[in-house]
Amino acid sequence: MAVLDVQNLKLSFGETTLFEGVSFDVKEKEKVGLIGCNGAGKTSLFKLITGEYQPTDGACFISKNARLGYMEQHTCSENKTVYNELISVFYDLIEMEKELEELSHNITNGIGDRQNNIERQDLLNHIFTRDGGLTYQSRTRAALVGLGFSEKDFDMPTANLSGGQKSKLILAKLLLSKADFLLLDEPTNHLDLNALEWLEGFLKDFSGACLIISHDRYFLDRLTTKTIEIENKKCLCYSGNYSDFLKKKEARQKAIEDKYENDMKEIERIEGIIAQQRQWNREKSIKKAESEEKRLEKLKAQVVVPDSKVARIRFDFTPKYISGEEVLNAFELSKSFKDKKVFENASFQIRRNERVFLLGENGCGKTTLLKILMKDYSADSGYFSFGANVFTGYFDQVQAKLDLSKTVIEEIWSTFPSMNETSVRSALAAFLFKGDDVFKNLSDCSGGERARVALLKLMLGKYNFLLLDEPTNHLDAFSREELENTLLEYSGTMLIVSHDRYFINKLATRILELDKDGVTEYIGNYDEYMERKSLLASPVVAQAVQKEKKPNEYQLKKERASALRKAKTRLSKCEQEIEEAENETASIEEKMLSADYETLMELTNALDELNNKKEALYAEWETLSEQLTEADS
Repeated sequence: MAVLDVQNLKLSFGETTLFEGVSFDVKEKEKVGLIGCNGAGKTSLFKLITGEYQPTDGACFISKNARLGYMEQHTCSENKTVYNELISVFYDLIEMEKELEELSHNITNGIGDRQNNIERQDLLNHIFTRDGGLTYQSRTRAALVGLGFSEKDFDMPTANLSGGQKSKLILAKLLLSKADFLLLDEPTNHLDLNALEWLEGFLKDFSGACLIISHDRYFLDRLTTKTIEIENKKCLCYSGNYSDFLKKKEARQKAIEDKYENDMKEIERIEGIIAQQRQWNREKSIKKAESEEKRLEKLKAQVVVPDSKVARIRFDFTPKYISGEEVLNAFELSKSFKDKKVFENASFQIRRNERVFLLGENGCGKTTLLKILMKDYSADSGYFSFGANVFTGYFDQVQAKLDLSKTVIEEIWSTFPSMNETSVRSALAAFLFKGDDVFKNLSDCSGGERARVALLKLMLGKYNFLLLDEPTNHLDAFSREELENTLLEYSGTMLIVSHDRYFINKLATRILELDKDGVTEYIGNYDEYMERKSLLASPVVAQAVQKEKKPNEYQLKKERASALRKAKTRLSKCEQEIEEAENETASIEEKMLSADYETLMELTNALDELNNKKEALYAEWETLSEQLTEADS
């Protein structure tokens, strides 16, 4: 039986049609994914289902037995604690519990009609137990802890919560409500990996139906059995999860395109026959032409034209230079803010072409560590060094380095002034900024638009080491696919912070898990990481690994001394190469004084390459000098 039946739905705003002909259903206990690029109309469809919007045509029917639940119907009071706000979802059970306590008191003390009190107590006990009265407090605590609230957060006033924490609390209220048909719009936003795992477990056990808008493809793969896509103003349903949808959509598109191509060839052939028969102008040939025309009309009527391709971001991160084999060495980095220790003893190494992901709970210091590597923050102790010829590009998840006083085109042009207007606008078009969009002020741009500008700057920089902090945030599922496929082909090195498990699974060659005590290394992708963690959860295995991992102080000192020796040797070599480059520069400049035009062009190009080389050498010399100074102090 269907809890939702959507029939021939159309939604227009003025002359703009968002979608039309949308039909699908959601059955009891069914978990359905709703996907589409940003702006396709997914959230608007939700508002039609809830009645907030009225359709231009068509209708939505919700089963009279279904209890609909969605985020917008839940809010947070400003005068309650976190725990009291969430437990208020169980208002009926709380009131029932109070009445049961009062009845028990009255029966014990002979107050009122004893028989009526006992009958009322029996009835309420049955309802209270049936509706979860014995477990509502433990469910409240489990939901808060599962979604990332600590025990000390329970007594925090809701007025003090951040936007992300309020969103998690509202999600918790929705999940614990009596609803048996949930509309979930990006429920995984603001959740770390532990909270995501908890939410998945909760929804798997949820006995009702769910319609889920999400860009989290791993989440959809784990939960959904049907996928609905809105694209090109139309809606199509596919059985299976997100990965199944991708395969079926590709096969369907290929079949449509192949049939269209064959139909067009056949139409062209028949039109040739008709023209030839008409040219002969005989009675028999005219009848033949008329017969072929009827056949042509039938064929044209059944031709299905393939949908136009939806515009996708086109990435290209090809680096300008190849780095050395050793890209980054970090040793015993630590960071605290006032009295709060974020992490300590963070040691790791990254080599060329690795795709390393940095994971950990929210607040463990992942972004802080990236900012230390970019020298936005300084470490309290420890040191790090980049290898030879490493050029680092950084994607900040909040785009703090964008100048919001500029337009989109000004931000790109001011960063890359040597590009001409045609090149800048072509690059922006590849990132879906077309026409007047390029003159939009960054202060007026959405989070997704700013993320696209930041990614474009990163791409144009041609870096060989990418530090990416939540790069898939604000990107729809299809743009994430494009980014993944590009990074799989990228010939440089990556260190990435992400909660996107599909992204991690597809790209990771190694995972570094950060906590307050340092870094733990896992080889492989997300599934292999979770399998390893599950294995380590066994007390016997964990004890064996702990013995095996007992730190060897002598070995650590030996490795540190070796790293310092290499740094000193490289510093000396660096100084020698700088001197040679300066001598070569002087020689070229002297030759340019008497050179003809063609030779002058060749010498100018050689001088440009030499200047780039010197710039890289000076940057490396500065990094090595700082490293050695810190080690001596």
